[in-house]
Amino acid sequence: MSKKNRTGVVFSTNPDFEYSDSSEDEPETLSPNQQDLRIWLDRKGGGKVITVVKGFIGTNTDLEALGKQLKALCGTGGTVKDREVQIQGDHREKVINWLTGKNYKAKKAGG
Repeated sequence: MSKKNRTGVVFSTNPDFEYSDSSEDEPETLSPNQQDLRIWLDRKGGGKVITVVKGFIGTNTDLEALGKQLKALCGTGGTVKDREVQIQGDHREKVINWLTGKNYKAKKAGG
């Protein structure tokens, strides 16, 4: 069975029918000095704290690579979800220093 998400199309009797994918293409990855990243601190259930990096413009592959580098830098787990990098724990200062060292525009946000 195909893994493609074809919402709304179950069956067509039209022999010339072609499924048109309405999803948009991924944006091209901007250079680090054009990125404007915001570093948030968020609280999850059970009082858990996570560091969230928002505002990355680029492909999912590049976002995954950035997330992997940040998780390795902090020595902790995390995930890339909903176009955000989520890192377990409060690592805002470390993340901001690393990102600015790599020529990203990054600053604290959200209180």
